[in-house]
Amino acid sequence: MRYHFRPALLPRLGWGVLALAQSASAQTPLPSWNDGPAKQAIVAFVHRVTTPGSPDFVPAAARIATFDNDGTLWSEEPIYFQFAFALDRVKALAPRHPEWKTTQPFKALLDGDLQALAASGQKGLVQLIMATHTGMTTDEFTQSVTDWLGTARHPRFQRPYTDLVYQPMLELLTYLRANGFKTYIVSGGTVEFMREWAGKVYGIPPEQIVGTTFLTQFQPRADGTPVLMIAPKVDFVDDGPGKPVAIDRFIGRRPLLAFGNSDGDQQMLE
Repeated sequence: MRYHFRPALLPRLGWGVLALAQSASAQTPLPSWNDGPAKQAIVAFVHRVTTPGSPDFVPAAARIATFDNDGTLWSEEPIYFQFAFALDRVKALAPRHPEWKTTQPFKALLDGDLQALAASGQKGLVQLIMATHTGMTTDEFTQSVTDWLGTARHPRFQRPYTDLVYQPMLELLTYLRANGFKTYIVSGGTVEFMREWAGKVYGIPPEQIVGTTFLTQFQPRADGTPVLMIAPKVDFVDDGPGKPVAIDRFIGRRPLLAFGNSDGDQQMLE
């Protein structure tokens, strides 16, 4: 089962678009949405739960809305953007790993052999992710994401990946927050990958991002400096049935609204 949701894609133009979305939403709810059943249902629901005296009134502290990221808040084509990051990171790190020239799936990626790369399957994907997301401090990984986002361009649109977000969803985030909702990302992507840029792009702070996590360990370096190291071991997969579990664990409240676009979001929507 797959939920198909593809709102109009509009490249972001920095903070200006977000500011315009906030201004427009304050005057007219969801201005770029078609005035159809979806928009009407959202506006009517928000009115009911935020109007004192309404039988459906919900105090602001309990107004929780959760959003998937890939395909819901930003595009996910032709591949998940975090996977694009992993592929680029392998190429950047290859000079430090001469063994990758003869080791799959790294060899296939470096040779541009997409057929062999695809044949490596889930196991190959995990190897690429582990090589590019772990074995470093959280600060080092965050910096690698920042550097990549500053230079990487989407192969079709030739724009930064953080430009490729959905304008209607920016408006929805702004509209809900203007009505006392706290908005969370609940994504299969990793927490460390999303935290650095989500605040600038969506206005969602790091503590309101729930995602897949690796085992993270507190360690002192040789000079005594304490760091958080990302170990090559998955701690929690925030996808499918893992999403409502993560919501309970990290948010502690059942969302009033949940938004997703795929079967990986089904249990959260249920």
